[in-house]
Amino acid sequence: MAETTTAWVLRPGEKGKPAPGNLELGEVTLPDLGEEDCLVEPLYGCWEGNMAHAIDRAPVDVCHQRREDLVVLGNAGVVRVLQVGAKVTTVRPGDAAILFCNGVWDKWGYPEKIFGYDAEGSIGLLAKRTVTHQLQVIPTPDNSRHSLKQWAAFSLRYITAWSNWHQAYNCWRVQMHIEDLPSPYVWGWGGGVTWAELTLAKFWGAQATMISGNPKRLRAIDRAGMKAVDRRNFPDLDWDPKRYRADADYKARYLQSEEIFLRTARENTEDAGVSIFLDYVGSPVMRATVKALARQGVIATAGWKEGMKIELVRALECISRHTHVHTHYARYPQGRAAVQFAENTGWMPEDTPEVDVYSFDEIPNLKRDYASGKTTSYFPIYEVNLV
Repeated sequence: MAETTTAWVLRPGEKGKPAPGNLELGEVTLPDLGEEDCLVEPLYGCWEGNMAHAIDRAPVDVCHQRREDLVVLGNAGVVRVLQVGAKVTTVRPGDAAILFCNGVWDKWGYPEKIFGYDAEGSIGLLAKRTVTHQLQVIPTPDNSRHSLKQWAAFSLRYITAWSNWHQAYNCWRVQMHIEDLPSPYVWGWGGGVTWAELTLAKFWGAQATMISGNPKRLRAIDRAGMKAVDRRNFPDLDWDPKRYRADADYKARYLQSEEIFLRTARENTEDAGVSIFLDYVGSPVMRATVKALARQGVIATAGWKEGMKIELVRALECISRHTHVHTHYARYPQGRAAVQFAENTGWMPEDTPEVDVYSFDEIPNLKRDYASGKTTSYFPIYEVNLV
C-alpha cells in the first residue's frame, strides 16, 4: 500500500484568470522508493522567495506548469534520513542532511528545474515526509559547530551564492587582475542570497556593501562588517520607462533619486564604480545598477525579486566591457564544497533570537508575514517534525 503523509498543499488556479492561491492542509501520496532514493522527514525548512512566487502564481502557476492537481512547496531545509535505496552512497539512515534542491539536471549536473518548486513529482519540505534522490541530500558535517536551523537557512541561498560568486568573481578577474585592483568593490541589493554572497565576497578580500531600507537589517549589515547603504535615501529609484516618458513629476523624482544613488556609489568606490554588482531585484533598479558599474565590471544574479525583463543599450555595454552573469542554483559537487567551506570558516547565517521560527501549524502565518514584510530575518525558519 502506498504511503501517505500530511502536507501543506497548493492547488491550481483558474486558467486565464491568475489569482493568488492559498496553502491547504491535506494528504499526499509518496512515490515508491527507488534504488537511488531516500525516504526523509524534514526537521527545519527555510521560507524562500520562490515559495511566495508560487503561491502568488507569479510569473507562472506551477501547478499548471507541472500538470498536477496539487503541489507541495519547500526547497530549503534540513531533513533526517529514514531509509535509503540499495544503491545510495551519499547518506545513511539516521543522518541529518541539507536538502540540495536540484530537481532536474542536465548531463553536466546543472539544474534545469528545482525540487519543491517546478520539478514534476517532487514533494517539498512543507510535508511531514518526502522522497529525494541521493544527489538531493548532503549530510551535515559530523559534530558540526553550526545548528540545524543554520544549515536549513544555508541549503538554498548560500549554495546559490557560492555558485554565483565563483562565476562572477572569475569573470571579473579575467579582465582585472589582482595587481589591478586587489580588493574589488562588491555591492548588492536583494535578500538572503545577496547577504550570503556579499559575506562570501569578504572572504575573497572584497569591500562589500549591501543596500537595505530596513533599520534592523541595516544594523545587521554593519555588525557583519559590511558597509550599509540606506535605501530610503533614494526612495523614487523605481524605473518604469512608460511613466518616465509620460509623467514629468515621476521623471523628476526618479532622476533625483538616481543621482543620489550614483553619487553614493562614486563616493564609496573612490570614483571607480562598483566592480561586481549583485542585483537580485531586477528591472526596477537595473538602469541604476548599470550606471553604477565600473568599466570591466560584472553584474551577477541568480534570480529576481521585482522584475524579470530588462532593457540594455548593447553598444554601451560592449564599450564598457561589462559582463552579465546569470546562474541557477548549483551542481552537486559545488554544494558539497560550499558545505565544507561553511563548516571550516563559519560562513553561515546567524542563529540569534531575532531569527523568525514558526511551527508547522503556523505555516499560513509565515506565508502572510513574509508577504507583508513582517519577518525580521532574511531566513525565516519553520519546524516540521520536532514534536
